[in-house]
Amino acid sequence: MGPYFAIGLAAFVAAFILTPGVVLLSKRLGAIDHPSDRKVHADPTPTLGGTAIFCALMIALALAVLIPKFNGVYTRSSELVGIAAGAFIIYALGAVDDLKDLPAPVKLAGQVFASGILFLSGVKIRTILLPGNEVSIGLSDDVSVLVTVIWLVAMINAVNLIDGLDGLAAGIVAIASASFFVYTFQTAQTFGDSGAAAPYKIAPLVAIALVGATLGFLRYNFHPARIFMGDSGSMLLGLVLGGATISGVSNSPVGLSPSNAEVFLAYFPLLIPLLVLAIPLMDAAFAIVRRARRRRSVFHADKEHIHHRLMDLGHGHRAAVLVMYVWSALAAGAALAFTFWDRDQLVFALPIAVGALVLYTLFPLLTKILAARLRP
Repeated sequence: MGPYFAIGLAAFVAAFILTPGVVLLSKRLGAIDHPSDRKVHADPTPTLGGTAIFCALMIALALAVLIPKFNGVYTRSSELVGIAAGAFIIYALGAVDDLKDLPAPVKLAGQVFASGILFLSGVKIRTILLPGNEVSIGLSDDVSVLVTVIWLVAMINAVNLIDGLDGLAAGIVAIASASFFVYTFQTAQTFGDSGAAAPYKIAPLVAIALVGATLGFLRYNFHPARIFMGDSGSMLLGLVLGGATISGVSNSPVGLSPSNAEVFLAYFPLLIPLLVLAIPLMDAAFAIVRRARRRRSVFHADKEHIHHRLMDLGHGHRAAVLVMYVWSALAAGAALAFTFWDRDQLVFALPIAVGALVLYTLFPLLTKILAARLRP
């Protein structure tokens, strides 16, 4: 655990120290996000925060070269180098978009290109495990590249979509990465440090670097934000998190004749970010459907997002983000608990946790109702 902690700490310190400088750089370059009807912030705010996140990640991953425990991560596979190269490409694409709005097709082409770099480095989904009938289907490169690139592009845009409130994307990615680290680290410990499990260290290494970088940046991104991560940050986080999950899946230490439980174990790295991102992604999906039903543009602003509804309940900006953090943490925690805990414990713990969070979410409304009834 010590070497992983050192990588996470290095990423945290780097992001914490570099972000104020990026604030000044953004102001000098004119990379400022101005308020509008579609946005919730009231003051012009520097963007390009992805610069600090990118530099923090690269510093942390470079530091891993100096730690003997991680020597095999670089020598046995080119995956980590591919993740770093793809991260640079997607960061550069996002930085240009933060300075000049790029057309959607250009951004999509850049996302596909960066994802292709990861695939060429070995970050790929190699097999599909089928439960029950003890069959494992190997994917040819022609099929694998499609599956891999689609997943990475989906993750890039998923994180980009949730970047709507101060600190929301950074905090939720930190939660997803932390839970993903716990899973991959624990699995690596269970299956040992040799053989098939050895390359699996790439996943927890990247995950803990993401945790540190996002938490260090979050110090300046939480409401009221001094800087936004911009597309340079949100697309970067999506690609790196997606790459880490694929590395976890492709190097999963399950056998070639999988049971239902082993299939779940193999694909669990993909489920963690999906569960954590589920609430904000459902919010974005409902917004698209809502606007389509009203025959409005999907880009038309409205005040019916989850965070607006939380504010209508009486939560402030910070509290609304914290509520979404807690629900995302519950989703990640429940997934980990189903994997590592006794099911009998969950029968009692999970309903209690859900009930407590419902009360926390509705607390401002409940206090208003109670005050109104007690009023003479």
